[in-house]
Order: sequence, then C-alpha cells, then structure tokens
Amino acid sequence: MSAVSLYWFRRDLRLADHPALGAAAAAGDVVGVFVADDALLAPAGATRRAYLAATLDALDRAMGGALCVRVGDPAEVLLGLALEVGAHALFASADFGPYGRERDHRVAAALGARGVVVHFLDSPYAVEPGVVRTANGDPYRVFTPFRRAWSREVVPTPRREVAVGWRLTSGEPSASVARLGGTRRPWYFGDLDDGPAAAFGAGESAAHERLEDFARRARDYGATRNRPDLDATSRLSAYLHFGVLHPRQVLDLVGEEAFVSEIVWREFYGDVLFHRPDSARQGLHAAEGRLRVDRDEAAALRFQRWARGETGFPLVDAGMRQLLTEGWMHNRVRMVVASFLVKHLHLDWRWGARWFMWRLVDGDLASNQHGWQWCAGVGTDAAPFHRIFNPTLQAERFDPEGAYVRRYVSELAGVDAPLIHQPGAGGWADRYPAPMIDLADERHEALARWAAATRP
Repeated sequence: MSAVSLYWFRRDLRLADHPALGAAAAAGDVVGVFVADDALLAPAGATRRAYLAATLDALDRAMGGALCVRVGDPAEVLLGLALEVGAHALFASADFGPYGRERDHRVAAALGARGVVVHFLDSPYAVEPGVVRTANGDPYRVFTPFRRAWSREVVPTPRREVAVGWRLTSGEPSASVARLGGTRRPWYFGDLDDGPAAAFGAGESAAHERLEDFARRARDYGATRNRPDLDATSRLSAYLHFGVLHPRQVLDLVGEEAFVSEIVWREFYGDVLFHRPDSARQGLHAAEGRLRVDRDEAAALRFQRWARGETGFPLVDAGMRQLLTEGWMHNRVRMVVASFLVKHLHLDWRWGARWFMWRLVDGDLASNQHGWQWCAGVGTDAAPFHRIFNPTLQAERFDPEGAYVRRYVSELAGVDAPLIHQPGAGGWADRYPAPMIDLADERHEALARWAAATRP
C-alpha cells in the first residue's frame, strides 16, 4: 500500500503552480484537508466566509470530490486526521502572518511528537517575507528601495499542475465554513448590515479567466488604474488572498510596470508584517498614541453613517455602498474613504480597518492594515498626515462624468446634470442629502490634532 501524507490547504486553494502540493504528491497518496479555524474566521463577516466556502467548493470539484473539510483547532484536527489515515507526513505552504506562524509551530510540535514529519514549503508571495533586506541585513521600511531590491530577486516560472493520488476521507461540507465565524463583531458596528454581498466568481477557472482578460488590457493600467468609473483594475486581489492564483502566475502573464509595482506593494506589506507583527494592530509612527481620536457613542454613530454610505459626499457613499453590495472597492476610492474616516471624522483607523476586514472578500491582514496606516499617516512609508483627500475634488478628477457614483448611489442614478455642482446650481447637490460635515472645518481640526500630537 502506498504511503499516505496530508496536504493542509490554507492560503493556497489551487492545484496549479503548487510546489508544496507537488512535494506531497511525490511522497505517496495524499489526503487534502482544509481546517476551518475560528481564530481566523471570527473577524470575517458573511461575505468573506461565503466566498471562502464557494472557493472550497470549486477546489473540491477540481479534486474530484476529494477535499476533506474539518472544523476545529488545527493542531488537534490534523493530529487526529493523521492518526486516522496513517499519514507519515504533513505538507503545507508556509504562512508568514503573526497568528499563522504561532499556529504552525503548535501543529509541527503536536504532529512531530507522534512521529509525523511536517514540511512547510513555498509561500503566498513571489519573494518570501524576510528575504529582501538592506546591505546591512535590516528590513526595509520604505517602499521604493524595497522595490529596487525586490526586483533583483529571481521569481521562478510557474509550474504546471501535477498528478495527485487523492485518498478519500470523510469531512464536513464546504458550506459549514460560511456558517462559522463572524463572532468578533465590535460594538461600534451597531446594527450595520451583516448580509453577504454578491461577490464575483470563485475558483481557479474564474481566476484565470479574469487574469487572462486583464492581461489583454494591462497596457492601459498605468493611465487608467485610478478611474473607478472604468473596468481598469485587475480585480485579482481576492484570488491572490486565498491563493487561487499565485503572484508567480500573475507576474508571468502581466509585466506592465505600474501593475508589477502593485504586486510589490503587497509583498512589501507582507514583509513589514513579518518583521513587525505588532503592526497588525499598532501604527509605526510615534505620534499615533498621542493623536486624539473620538471613540464615544457619537463617534460610533458617525462611523455607522460612513459604513452605510450616508455621508452626503457622493464618492465616499458610492465606495461604501460598493463595499456593501460587492465585497470589494476600487483602490483609489479606498484611499478616499479611509482618509475621510480618519481625517474628517476623527475616528480611529482601526475602526475602518475592522469594517473592511469584515466586509471585504479580499480582506488581507498585511495589505489592509498597512494600507489604512498609510492613509492615516502612522504607518511605514506613510503619506504625510497633512495629505487629506478632498472627496469632491477626488470625484472631479477620477470620476469626471459621475458614472461610478451613479452606479452605486441610487438617489443619483437618474440625474442628468453634472454631479460636481455647488448647492443651488440645479445639479446633484440639490437632490442629495446635505453633507454630514464641513470639509474645511474638519480638515483644520485634523491638522490641529496632529500638531498637538507631534509637538515636542
């Protein structure tokens, strides 16, 4: 009888270009398992959990029904499964996140104590976190030199799918993942919607269709990527987050320089989190702890208006409603709504980051937290705090005809007049609720708070 090993799927829910799975297949028959871990699912809202379940369903179909889904603590579940099937080894892709590293240490210790050898190979990144360093061996804290050093690393050519001798065993239905988690709901969410959004197609086939479509349009990416009214971005972030695509596959097909830089930003933030796991919850600017933010009941009500897309600023509201309906938001709009929450509403960036992680299909801890810190002026390589996006001017520049706003703000869908008008001019401003704040006043307040926080 052939030797049996476990393959533990995590953020690598694919069969192609999968070195760790290939190593497991070379060692004998394979039991493919996904462990629904509440420690990871608790901060995820219904949208991400439902999308994960759909992705697991697609993977299961590609495996001919051989995916085993089990629920519980990974160390206990995997040890029990290894003993059940007589596995001699466990294979998995490496995880570089704070919780993942601690969890993997526990799993390796538990299985190793019973004679099951654990192998962690490859990673969800083109270049593993910790590899790119300065000449002195230190990690980079600024993107541009990291980008230059990263470009000197060799990214392997993607591998083809390998033949795997799957060994069947019992498990839970993939839908069980969608019913778990969602328990770590902060108080300031109030009665905000918990329902799942209509996310895009799941699985490798859908991912490669989207990748190939984007590859045909990528030459225009640098010129159009900031236009939310156009279908100009890749929308590959969810596939990359769950490992349905590996960055190697994306870079092999798309070499447009501006887009490659976006992939490197993802790698940079993964590297920062690897070296500074505390940055998942804490900004890296010394002034952050002294910056006065509002956290009372009135602040929570302002947060909820922002989250529902009821601020009175059409571009902000369109972005937040896109998040509610699709579980995704254009990156330029993400920056605008984040700046608005932190610098016009004077709320903690962590509140916004938690809502994004709750609603986003592509909720990636490293990219999400550090992207929010960038907007809040408190992270690594952050934008200066005084860079405060004006949502009206941003709409004029990046949604000039108002197509994006009309798509998501139903109150303005039939308005023929230009959307960027002053009240009383007969345009959108006369048909839309008044803005919840005065931009100039709150900008002044934000800068005063920052000055107080940075005063010697």
